[in-house]
Amino acid sequence: MNASTSSPAVGLSVWRQYSALTKPRVVQLIVFCALIGMALAVPGLPSRGELGVMLAACLGIWLVAAAAAAFNCLIEQRIDARMKRTAWRPTARGELSPRQALVFSALLCSAGAAVLAVWVNWLTLWLTLATFVGYAVVYTVWLKPTTPQNIVIGGASGAMPPVLGWAALRGEVGAEAWLMCLIIFLWTPPHFWALALYRVEDYARAGLPMLPVTHGNAYTRLQVLLYTWILLAATLLPYLIGMSGWLYLVAALLLGLRFCWFGWQLWRQYSDDLARRTFWFSIWYLTLLFAALMVDHYVAPWLY
Repeated sequence: MNASTSSPAVGLSVWRQYSALTKPRVVQLIVFCALIGMALAVPGLPSRGELGVMLAACLGIWLVAAAAAAFNCLIEQRIDARMKRTAWRPTARGELSPRQALVFSALLCSAGAAVLAVWVNWLTLWLTLATFVGYAVVYTVWLKPTTPQNIVIGGASGAMPPVLGWAALRGEVGAEAWLMCLIIFLWTPPHFWALALYRVEDYARAGLPMLPVTHGNAYTRLQVLLYTWILLAATLLPYLIGMSGWLYLVAALLLGLRFCWFGWQLWRQYSDDLARRTFWFSIWYLTLLFAALMVDHYVAPWLY
């Protein structure tokens, strides 16, 4: 009798609630950056066996990253409920209980850990679990509610995907992997501060010490500008150390100068619309920059 009341629409609604906990767009970018790390770890095209490892690594990293996102939603349930940007989340609306979110996160994390342990390697497993702890516990529980430098310090865990990908294929972590990690680490502050600038009232209402809340709009805009130039310099390093060629260099310069232009415009004449466009451009910036790394990696033997 009860089972007959479960319509497909209801099932789909529940599925979407659980899916929302995983922050799909964020996790997609994480897995994409990890995939780039895998691609660059292998000279030339990967073998069939390496493709299998790449597939398993993407799945395992996706599951653990999704688990971290779900755990983040659980911890920030009350904070999310106070913010317009996040009030729609199932945990914030009470559609999924804390117990459901915790069990879901634990299942995802366990499944991801099993995949990495069995089909990838133990180094990738431990690095991925350390990233989980860094984001879900250190950043979410400690850094985010206590310091305006939360994004800077916590960005270390968010910058790890290329390292995880590299470790999955190499069984060790090289300088190239850490360089990709550095790029994401430096990208994180201007990316999130652009969001925080036009969502400052949300963060203030939630009691979170984001930089625009604690130090004001003008100071945050200056920091965004400075970080875009530092980021531009860092993105030239792959070319300078011979990790990539001129194709990547051109992409890094064009994308980086565009990001710097956004930072300059924000600093000179602020508007919420410009901050919003800067935030969305930053996502495309990182995606296209890492795509250029991969394209250059595969095209280089034919051009240089």
